[in-house]
Amino acid sequence: MELSDKINVMASDAVEILPTLDKKYDLIFIDAAKGKYPFFFQEALRMSKIGTLIVADNVLYKGYVMSDYNKHKQRTAVRNLREYIKIALENPKLESKIIEVGDGLCISKVIS
Repeated sequence: MELSDKINVMASDAVEILPTLDKKYDLIFIDAAKGKYPFFFQEALRMSKIGTLIVADNVLYKGYVMSDYNKHKQRTAVRNLREYIKIALENPKLESKIIEVGDGLCISKVIS
């Protein structure tokens, strides 16, 4: 099966290109700068429809997110990943689960 007519590769900074996308997607995978996860999540929600799966990799970030980790070097990443998890788990329009595999995976399904 030839997929080149169905795949569009965009080589650019995600922070710049995501706001320009105006389609709805069935699956959105986030694996990027940990400090930007809340921004990526808001953009993913904007590009979602009922039934969309949003999958975010590395949300537990070496176990730091679920501990009292507060070292300066990763403080922003850890704080923003905690915010991402809070948004995902508390949003009534989503069903979200954290899977403790590898560095953690958050899977959210848009339900309304």
